[in-house]
Amino acid sequence: MAGKTAGLEDLSVAFVMQPVAAADWLIAAPVVFCLLAGSVLLMLRKRTDLQPLIAIPALVILCALTLGLLAHVVINGTMTMTMGRWLPPFGISFTVDALGAFFAATASLVALAAGIYGRSDVDHSGQRYGFYPFLLLIMAGVLGAFMTGDIFNLYVWFEVLLISSFGLLVLGSERSQLDGGVKYAFLNLIATTLFLVATGYLYGLFGTLNMADIAVKASELRGTAPLMTLVALFLLAFAMKAAAFPVNFWLPASYHTPKLVVSALFAGLLTKVGIYALLRILGMLFPFEREELSFIIAIAAALTMVLGVMGALAQNDIRRSMGFLVVSGIGVMMAGLALGSPSGLAGAVFYAAHSMVVMTALYFAIGIGARMGGSFMLTSAGGLYARNATLAFLTLMLFLSVSGLPPFSGFWPKVMLVKASLDIGAWWLAGAILVTGLLTTITVGRIWALAYWRPAPADAAEPAAVQPLPAGAVAALVGLVVLSIGAGVWPEPVLVLAQDAARGLLDPSAYVLSVFPGEVPQ
Repeated sequence: MAGKTAGLEDLSVAFVMQPVAAADWLIAAPVVFCLLAGSVLLMLRKRTDLQPLIAIPALVILCALTLGLLAHVVINGTMTMTMGRWLPPFGISFTVDALGAFFAATASLVALAAGIYGRSDVDHSGQRYGFYPFLLLIMAGVLGAFMTGDIFNLYVWFEVLLISSFGLLVLGSERSQLDGGVKYAFLNLIATTLFLVATGYLYGLFGTLNMADIAVKASELRGTAPLMTLVALFLLAFAMKAAAFPVNFWLPASYHTPKLVVSALFAGLLTKVGIYALLRILGMLFPFEREELSFIIAIAAALTMVLGVMGALAQNDIRRSMGFLVVSGIGVMMAGLALGSPSGLAGAVFYAAHSMVVMTALYFAIGIGARMGGSFMLTSAGGLYARNATLAFLTLMLFLSVSGLPPFSGFWPKVMLVKASLDIGAWWLAGAILVTGLLTTITVGRIWALAYWRPAPADAAEPAAVQPLPAGAVAALVGLVVLSIGAGVWPEPVLVLAQDAARGLLDPSAYVLSVFPGEVPQ
């Protein structure tokens, strides 16, 4: 009896007295900081004069935290922090590898740009109704999803960002916003329900929700458990979250309705969380099942790419066209998931980071253009180059980047994906990527020719752009354009991060060892 008591005492010491390295706090710090900053801003929501003065420095600090975390992961490898001193798989762990840290750092830079741009795009009423608190809270959900090592916890962070996104979507309470919000909410709630059902099914099969533990046990259950059904549920849920064909129609119907800065934030971040979840669960936890479903994923990717860009080409409203381009980009990322090779997954990761930056910047650019020209409609827009050649040049660079042309960030991941497709004989998938790039070039070329190069129509409303453009909005746009050009001219750092992320998905040994020292998946 004394031996049993001593054993229990030793176990309690292991749980309570386990030392926590100082670096471990860096894992949870970005999420905790977002929640605290968001709470402070919520309490001060009536002080619209203080909202940006608190939020923007907070976002600068958030960028420093996530960039510091990325540097630490690059130097020291995957990191794990388990909450509440309950050891895995019982406790909830935050596990950050190259993929999660890279996406978290990129998302923080995008959020900072959105916070700066929001000063000129969101009026006092919008700030009072919670733009900046929702911005910090949605970042808590995004970063939590990128960092969690527990699948149910991933569901919780999806809910956090979903609730915050509802608040941002209806900011202003206009009729079109409420209509778009209903469509957005309905489809996302269906996806969330599927995710929850799949999570319960997974727990019933594995008896655990810890990702590292699942990576170890998956090979043991393969052949005896219906893992294909489980993976199909996850695929459908996250494909809907990411707006992949055939469950993508909610995105173009809703992303043109909110404030431009909100559309930019959604286009840059929300769909990428769905892509991240697909990469993590299908790419790392269930690679054999992903291989079995690879042809279906590739077909969905090709249709998402081509139909998305065709939808963009058919639009007269520039905002709707941008929404369809977001959908088309999701197809490119899913092509990398379908390929499943090191270069394919690295290309998907690289393209996701590129899309976070460029799609956010594109919404900023068309917002500033509409402020100058007075319209988002191609039939009534024109003369933007004559009014501001610098803005036209910045927009043109973004158009070239989203088309995948050199020397911009969109070029390299498409080259990687085309090569990876040809390496396995999937010429039709490589062709879909190239055709999508051509159609994207035509789409954005049409927008630039009509809205920027063409003289303003004689009956166009007199624009309010004779006033100087907001310095903050222009600075946010220039910052993101510089990131895109930098990643295109000097792609090596991004390429190394993307390749490290792909290796971590294909070989989760380091991920598992970070959570369970001494245990390696079979």
